[in-house]
Amino acid sequence: MNETGALNTTRIEAYSRFLVRNKVSGVFMNGSTGDFTSLSIEERKQITLAWAKQKSTELYLIDHVGDPSLKVAKELAEYASDKVDAISALAPFYFKIKHIDKLIEYCKEISASAPNLPFYYYHIPVLSGADLDMKIFLEEGIKEIPNLTGIKFSSDNLVDYKYCKDFNKNCTIFFGVDELFVKSLPLGGRAWVGSTYNHLAPLYLKIRSLFNEGNAAAAEDLQEKAVQFVKRLDSKGGFNGVAKGFMKILGVDCGPSRFPHTTLSDTEYSQIKKELDSIGLKEFFCV
Repeated sequence: MNETGALNTTRIEAYSRFLVRNKVSGVFMNGSTGDFTSLSIEERKQITLAWAKQKSTELYLIDHVGDPSLKVAKELAEYASDKVDAISALAPFYFKIKHIDKLIEYCKEISASAPNLPFYYYHIPVLSGADLDMKIFLEEGIKEIPNLTGIKFSSDNLVDYKYCKDFNKNCTIFFGVDELFVKSLPLGGRAWVGSTYNHLAPLYLKIRSLFNEGNAAAAEDLQEKAVQFVKRLDSKGGFNGVAKGFMKILGVDCGPSRFPHTTLSDTEYSQIKKELDSIGLKEFFCV
């Protein structure tokens, strides 16, 4: 956004270079921390188009097209079909889905609007209210949805996560709870989508490296720093808005967030950065 809150997609080119430089290999656009619920259909399409111009072998582009309106979600999926590498959708979040068969019906309709692209269901029950068994969803959904390729699994149910990950080796299960990143590693986690990888990708890469070297204790210690990062930003007015504004400190000015999120002043962000540096995060921020 620019300072008036209008969309400013000119910043996406520099943002994409920033992610590649910090060894992030993909983009999940139009998601929760991307303010998608506060965007119009046309604004979401503008974001899709702007990211599509940055498409390369270095960045795998997943476009979130989910919406409470199935009609809108299908329109967004069709628009994305020739622009990105994959699409994703969370469940409707006002009138909530309570049964697996209805969720499969919803996902089948959306995925059919971009049949040439992999489809990932976005499982985030704390926000969507669709707190359903994802292993059953995969078992039944793979029969009905030809391009169902996996799940963005943003739930702390690690048992369900492992069941999903082990269910079908052709499916990719992106783990999406940053604060539990280290817990996904002994379960065989190999793919992740998270908000704080924008800020702290070197930290998570170090956690994975330490774990792979057999130094689980040091990995756990670093994970706690990531938890403190989330907690501190959340305490300053809510994670989503504050985290988006904090990107300016790292050299990528993403601008403010829309209502009801909070965007702080430059002075406040500088103070937060000092606090985070003091707990040992300075060397792990993206550059």
